[in-house]
Amino acid sequence: MLVYLHRVGAQTPTQLAAHDRVSAPSMTRTINCLVDDGLVERFPHPDDRRQVLVRATEAGESVVRETIAERDTWMLKHLEDKTPSSWPCYGKPPTCCWRSRMPERMKTFASMAIRNYRYYFLGALVSNLGTWIQRIGQDWLVLTELTDNSSTALGIVTALQFLAIPLLAPYAGSVIDRYPKRKVLIVTQIGLMLTALGLWALVASHQVQLWHVYVFALLMGAITAFDNPARQAFVSEIVPREYIPNAVGLNSTSFNGARLAGPGLAGLLVAAVGVGPTLLINALSFIAMIGAILLMHADELHPAPIAKTRGGALDGLRYLRSRPDLIVVLVMVFVLGTFGMNFQIFNATMATTEFGVGSAEFGLLGTVMAVGTLAGALMAARRTRPTLRVLVLSMIGFSVSTLLLTLSPNYVTYALLLIPAGFFSLTALTTANASVQLGTAPEFRGRVMAVYMAIFMGGTPLGSPLIGWIGQTLGPRASVAVASITTGLCAVGIFAYFALHKGLRVRIARHPLRIKVWTHQNEVEATS
Repeated sequence: MLVYLHRVGAQTPTQLAAHDRVSAPSMTRTINCLVDDGLVERFPHPDDRRQVLVRATEAGESVVRETIAERDTWMLKHLEDKTPSSWPCYGKPPTCCWRSRMPERMKTFASMAIRNYRYYFLGALVSNLGTWIQRIGQDWLVLTELTDNSSTALGIVTALQFLAIPLLAPYAGSVIDRYPKRKVLIVTQIGLMLTALGLWALVASHQVQLWHVYVFALLMGAITAFDNPARQAFVSEIVPREYIPNAVGLNSTSFNGARLAGPGLAGLLVAAVGVGPTLLINALSFIAMIGAILLMHADELHPAPIAKTRGGALDGLRYLRSRPDLIVVLVMVFVLGTFGMNFQIFNATMATTEFGVGSAEFGLLGTVMAVGTLAGALMAARRTRPTLRVLVLSMIGFSVSTLLLTLSPNYVTYALLLIPAGFFSLTALTTANASVQLGTAPEFRGRVMAVYMAIFMGGTPLGSPLIGWIGQTLGPRASVAVASITTGLCAVGIFAYFALHKGLRVRIARHPLRIKVWTHQNEVEATS
């Protein structure tokens, strides 16, 4: 039963009894014994208050992982000499083959062994590249062609793109859970392609005005409110459960790889052919994503159960209210997204006001930071599962690195310190994303990921004006210091919460450096 819960997530006692082919009273006695041993826990069913759901605790997950590792070790020892070097998986996903399981560290590109994920990754890479090209082209259009370098107009465009995400998040999540995510993504990708084509047509015909850009920014934000959580939740349907952390890390690699190449390529295109073609390239890039989704083999997907009840948005919020472990992660994401991830402001103000460098040096800061975020994404892809320890330590690392940024004496030092800042920020975000996806019941994953994206991206319109005001009033270094202080206090607060309410204890040993974290139920030990 523990292995089944580890694979599919929370289930009702009736579902567990049906799966194990035992009577309901017998399953109830089994669950009671496992609850007493701290291996499983009950929590209220968010749709039906007459029922409860059962899920494995951290101790139960640890038992399953140890059992799987022992089994794989035994099979490797007894079958290695009797098995050909290319052990067949008979055309099924790699998880069916005992040789493909990776108990401790996952290969960086392990998810690429899955055909559907290869399609998805390549389509997303092309689409992300087009998005970054349009973002630069659109900013240049607003700043140089529609206004006289108006940062206010550019800020309005950015705010309109993010405004719809928190407002539509509850409804978007319920839609994603009520319809197949593959079909939802096709619709959203077509919608984004049409909006990009519309803006390109206005630019190409020389009819574009500033209010047109505002309208299209709002439309793109509204469609993105559905597209982003659908993408996040769809990943868990493409790959098996144990591959989700790897797939999330590779998705971040795709995004940051496009972030490295996109701005430079956009700059060359704008200089060579103007703004219009950059918008057309983005519109055409959505064809790659749509084609990748259509090429996927439906029989190799792992679709989540479709929510059958209306009013699903409220059900999703009730589900979150019953999951304090997810709320803790969302709080950390909110603090990091609202106060920490404002590097477009930090870099611009530090480069111009503190160091007095030009636009070329300012643009280089984004590329340097992308090196750190790309490294963080690749490291995250090697982890077999996310842990609270990694999340909190990465928040502390981000706090320390941003504190050092405030003390940077010159431009070069500041640029180099952006690498660890990018590394720790991406590590925290990928860990949080994978934690939420793995910890959420499949039938609620769309609604929970919509809330996740609303909290992360919706915090930008709240934090950016405040950070900008602090930078203008107290100086750029003060705005960076706010990011350091808030994220550090959040990490310390989470540690204090678990120490007071969960019996958490931490001990740091040296030679070698070893961080030991344990509670009264289990002990997790990791080397860092």
